[in-house]
Amino acid sequence: MDRLEYALFRILRLFRRTPLNRVLSAGASTRVFAEYFKDFDKVEAVRGIFGEKTAEVLRNLKVDLTRFSGYMYVDSSNGHLVVSARYLNSGDKVDIYLDLIHELYHVRQLMEGKELFDPQYSYVERPTEIEAYRYTVQEARRLGLSDERICEYLKTEWISDRDLKVLAKAVNVTCQ
Repeated sequence: MDRLEYALFRILRLFRRTPLNRVLSAGASTRVFAEYFKDFDKVEAVRGIFGEKTAEVLRNLKVDLTRFSGYMYVDSSNGHLVVSARYLNSGDKVDIYLDLIHELYHVRQLMEGKELFDPQYSYVERPTEIEAYRYTVQEARRLGLSDERICEYLKTEWISDRDLKVLAKAVNVTCQ
C-alpha cells in the first residue's frame, strides 16, 4: 500500500466515529450475533473473553451485515459488530474466525469503557489493538498456526511492512 492509499484508509477510519458510518451501513441487515454465528457461546476462546457472561453478551450483541467491502469492525457508537457479507462469503475461514475473536475482544474492551480508536496512537501501537491481537495470536497458536501463517493473518493492506514488524514484535510473533 502506498502512502496515498494509507492516508485515505486512515481518513476513512475516522469516518467510523462520525454519523457517516450510519450511511455506510445503510441497507445493512441487523441481527443478533447468534443468528449468524451459531454456538460461539461454547467456543473456549470466546468464553475466555466474556467468562460466565458469554451467552448473555452474545445474545445481546448485534451484527450489522453490510454489502460494502471490507472485513469487520466494532462500531464504537453503538457496540454493533459490522461485518462485510462479501468477506464472510469469500474470505479465508481461519482468518474470519480469528477476526471474530479479535473483534469480540474489542466488544469486551468497549464494554469496559476503553477507547477503541484512540487517535494519539497509530493502529499498530494502539493499546486496544495490541491487547486484542495478543489474544487472537494466542488462539491462532492454540489452533496450531505457525508464525509464518500468523504473519500472513496480521498483514493487511492498511499497514506497511514496517508497521507489520512493529505489530508482530508487540504480539511476540516472528515475521520474516
